Amino acid sequence: MTVSALSNTDSTLPYDDAMRSLSPIPYSERGLPTATAQPYFKVSDEPLALEGPAFDIEGNLLFLDIYGGRVLRLSPHGDLKTVYTDSTLRPAGIAIHRDGRIFLAGVGDFEAGAIIAIDAEGKHQEVVVGRDLGYVPDDLVFDEHGGFYFTDFKGTATQPTGGVYYVAPGQRNVIAALPYMSGANGVALSPDGSVLWATEFCASRLHRVDLQSPAVAKPFGSTVPYHFVGRAPDSMRVDRDGNVYVAMYQQGRVLVLNPSGIPIAQIVLPGYAENRFLKCTSMAFVPGRAEIVIVSRDESGGGAMIFRAGALAPGTRLFSHS
Repeated sequence: MTVSALSNTDSTLPYDDAMRSLSPIPYSERGLPTATAQPYFKVSDEPLALEGPAFDIEGNLLFLDIYGGRVLRLSPHGDLKTVYTDSTLRPAGIAIHRDGRIFLAGVGDFEAGAIIAIDAEGKHQEVVVGRDLGYVPDDLVFDEHGGFYFTDFKGTATQPTGGVYYVAPGQRNVIAALPYMSGANGVALSPDGSVLWATEFCASRLHRVDLQSPAVAKPFGSTVPYHFVGRAPDSMRVDRDGNVYVAMYQQGRVLVLNPSGIPIAQIVLPGYAENRFLKCTSMAFVPGRAEIVIVSRDESGGGAMIFRAGALAPGTRLFSHS
């Protein structure tokens, strides 16, 4: 019996540079309209873990250095200042109250964290959700009533012990909105506040909840419209048209989904194909513009960077209504 060599390239698996990268764009998403973000501001030569960007009432960009415990403020003129520091809080999410207070969700030691409020200069600290309650707050968003939802970043792929919780305005009681999640991470609301969105970091899922009232889903209103491919959905934001922007950690891109949770576009960071700036965590809409800023870090020498890109529509309201 004769043994023959391969004589046909159709019998050989292709193996190109894109396939060799750590995070190739899944085939199902490669045909999406794609924009490439541009560098906006270099924060550090060190790969600081940046998170939680949000614009304050004065138009400054606030963002976080998680492991340094710092709240940083970048002015429109490019002046960078540390506003607040608490290395034990490890803040990961920011929401700006209408009165100017900065609400910080802190993961703490990843077993118990807290949510605190500080003023615009980082003073007058107020504990809103204490460490004694045992949550690991990662991100938060205000609703139109002045209450807020936050994610509890606990659990693993096989132990769904985290979730999304709600605190009513002026209250301290914590209400479960989406329990039993595997590392609940990002949280956002539709422009009219009727839809709650959340990402599940450890299970790579997108949750969509039609709300009957704060923290209460309509009958059959809680669904999982999308399962992400690869690692891992992080923080999220919503534009005025209801489109959902999800930072893809370890992929160096932002995936955009329509109000039904169907992917319609994406934004990639420069160098993602060469494994640069893959640790993309969060974003914020530039006030009044169809633009976003994206925070990421590069552990191959690029440091910590803020990028900027065009969005499909301007962002939703920035602050709570009460």
